[in-house]
Amino acid sequence: MSEPTLHLASSSPRRKEILAALGLKFSVGGAHVDEQKLARELPEAMVLRLAEAKARAVEIDSAQLVLGADTAVVLGEDIFGKPQDREEALEMLDRLSGRTHRVLTGVALYSAQGLRTALSVTEVRFREIGPDEALAYWQSGEPGDKAGAYAIQGRGGVFVEAISGSYSGVVGLPVFETVQLLREAGLRVLG
Repeated sequence: MSEPTLHLASSSPRRKEILAALGLKFSVGGAHVDEQKLARELPEAMVLRLAEAKARAVEIDSAQLVLGADTAVVLGEDIFGKPQDREEALEMLDRLSGRTHRVLTGVALYSAQGLRTALSVTEVRFREIGPDEALAYWQSGEPGDKAGAYAIQGRGGVFVEAISGSYSGVVGLPVFETVQLLREAGLRVLG
């Protein structure tokens, strides 16, 4: 039996870079799903549901694995998605300033054999961010399409005082959990 083929159901350049860095061959095609939180849905359940929906949105054949992922920044009970505009981004950065938040990334691997999921939870502590600094960061163009209005792997990394958990999970695809799912499904990673 041949090794399964992998498809990334995402248009995220960061997720593509992480999979490519692992030496994996894969196809790419974003899956469009409604990313709205459901009433009374916990953030952990939301990212897993959305990762699964993305993975299931791609038609598969019996030898294909489809990987979906979803990331959310959570402060208290509030989920920070991608900012809609400058004001929302600046508000997010102000609320995250000097505080610890969680970054949740749900990963789903869908195949003819069924669905497997994993959840990565990382705590990120921000230093204090001044209003002028937040505005300059917005004007850099980086935070516009990022959950929580920052990219840890880019200029937004200057705000990070400490991290406990998966760095790659904050970027958008937790390597440990993803590789574990791929191996369980029969895909070789490093050997």
